[in-house]
Amino acid sequence: MRVGVVAQRGNARAVALAAQLEETLSAADVGVAFDPATAADLDREETPVEAMADHDLVVSIGGDGTFLHAARGVGTTPLVGVNLGEVGFLNAVTPDAAVDAVRTAVERAKSGSLDVRRVPRLAAEGEGWSLPASINEVVVQGPQRGHGGGVDVEIRVDGSLYNASRADGAMVATPTGSTAYNLSEGGPVVHHEVGGLVVTEMAATDPMPSLVVDTAATVTVRVDGADRAHVVGDGRVRETVTPPEAVDISASADPVCIAGPSVDFFRALEKLE
Repeated sequence: MRVGVVAQRGNARAVALAAQLEETLSAADVGVAFDPATAADLDREETPVEAMADHDLVVSIGGDGTFLHAARGVGTTPLVGVNLGEVGFLNAVTPDAAVDAVRTAVERAKSGSLDVRRVPRLAAEGEGWSLPASINEVVVQGPQRGHGGGVDVEIRVDGSLYNASRADGAMVATPTGSTAYNLSEGGPVVHHEVGGLVVTEMAATDPMPSLVVDTAATVTVRVDGADRAHVVGDGRVRETVTPPEAVDISASADPVCIAGPSVDFFRALEKLE
């Protein structure tokens, strides 16, 4: 059995916990691989995060950013999130509980009894391009936020028109992402066990309320009225398009598989206050 460990770059506490996990897992005859930055800190052989997709389990140590980085690379490999700050929506394991949580996940994986929570990702594509799958949200927006930077936005769900307006942009979020950028744009918080995608307009001149649609739906955001627009996944991956352009956003075929203890959703909500 082989476990990958991805620790927050430049965080001594995360590196120390990675070393502790290595000691515990090696004693149980489990192979351990480290992402390049952590491997350099520990003087170990490095393994690209993408190569961990064929491991049995991956552990993320850090915050939501570290978890998203790991999840982008490991595909559907079960992922345990250890949060060095407050317990979050993706990282349910505290540092003090990390060794026991990972040990338990390894034992269950060995016996074939590992339970995982499947979190949807979002696929976004247009003519001749596509983005890597996103966990939180996909945003289609004008060249810049604010006055003079908007675009004409038309939103359709499975071909049916929902709204058309001038706006900074439009966003489609997963339930996981509903507590992130979506919330700051006035969208609703959606419990992580609710199946659905959240459609939220961004500073629209003629807005409609946010809409929750089925995970099987395809949301098409058509942009026009500007010299360019951007499609952004999880605030990191970007595609620049030339309007008029239609962007199709839907649930990806490959979810994120989260292992370990279940997140306490309402406890995690406390960090939003």
